[in-house]
Amino acid sequence: MRATVIRGAGDVRVEEVPDAALREPADAVVRVVLTCVCGSDLWPYKSMERDEAGQRIGHEFLGVVEEAGSAVRSVRPGDLVVSPFTFSDGTCRFCREGLQTSCPSGGVYGSPGEDGAQGEAVRVPHADGTLVRLPVEQDDPLLPSLLTLADVFPTGHHAAVSAEVRRGGSVAVVGDGAVGLCGVLAAARLGAERLIIMGRHPDRTELAREFGATDVVAERGDAGVRRVRELTGGEGVRSVLECVGTAESMATATRLVRDGGAIGYVGVPQEGGGVDLRELFMRNVRIGGGVCPARAYVEELMPDVLSGAVRPGRVFDHVTDLDGVPDAYRAMADRKALKALVRV
Repeated sequence: MRATVIRGAGDVRVEEVPDAALREPADAVVRVVLTCVCGSDLWPYKSMERDEAGQRIGHEFLGVVEEAGSAVRSVRPGDLVVSPFTFSDGTCRFCREGLQTSCPSGGVYGSPGEDGAQGEAVRVPHADGTLVRLPVEQDDPLLPSLLTLADVFPTGHHAAVSAEVRRGGSVAVVGDGAVGLCGVLAAARLGAERLIIMGRHPDRTELAREFGATDVVAERGDAGVRRVRELTGGEGVRSVLECVGTAESMATATRLVRDGGAIGYVGVPQEGGGVDLRELFMRNVRIGGGVCPARAYVEELMPDVLSGAVRPGRVFDHVTDLDGVPDAYRAMADRKALKALVRV
């Protein structure tokens, strides 16, 4: 079968790899219908050291079950399913608590020894604890939005929940990437009244407005903080969604939040710093978030996707096939595309 392999910074290829196959009774093999390139995929694309053996990549997909192991009960061949970006057994203490990302027997697609999602098929460990059946057909126009349930929409929602977004509250979203835009959508869905997007790309901030943003702040650093303070009567916002992962973005988040407020951080941290714990302690600011347990949110978010109440699939502004994946990486790295959808 064919799949995407990364061999180093800037070197993504589509190659022949061993076919996805069952290894354990709890496994399933899913033929991929849709996958995509994630903003977090760009970190190895920009910085990975040379690896001649190559590494499978990609972690977001939906598709059709082709095979199911003898222990699988929740899905069967022919089912259309979506998978969170991590797999988990669904039975351990962490899974039962809604923290599937900490499942001791779980993992992430595209990590060493695991299939990546940007290919023709994927072996899914712990299929019963991982896969979610979709009540639509393969040609349904909602499929791109349903694909976002694998990662980017639940991650935006995780940021909003962790930042304690509430009806009538004030929110600032740091970052106008796909996660930040889904954070806007999630915060609006939870009833935020004032919703500020920090971004300077007009096409993205326009989509943010359509998703529910009430204000756009293009300035960064001190100027951006001053502008948000002006919009909020000088006190800052109750909730901040940090969706970038740099020290600068986290430092900005801590300066935007009002005393007694909360920060939800979901940007994959790329460096330390950015947080003065003593200052946050004295201001009673809470910090939550981390890697999103997407599986915990899929059933909650799916009805609004199916009804059309939210349309997170609009973050896809570049569509290609499997052969076009290397170009999709380049387009996203060069900021010519927000998020690439791949039809397999």
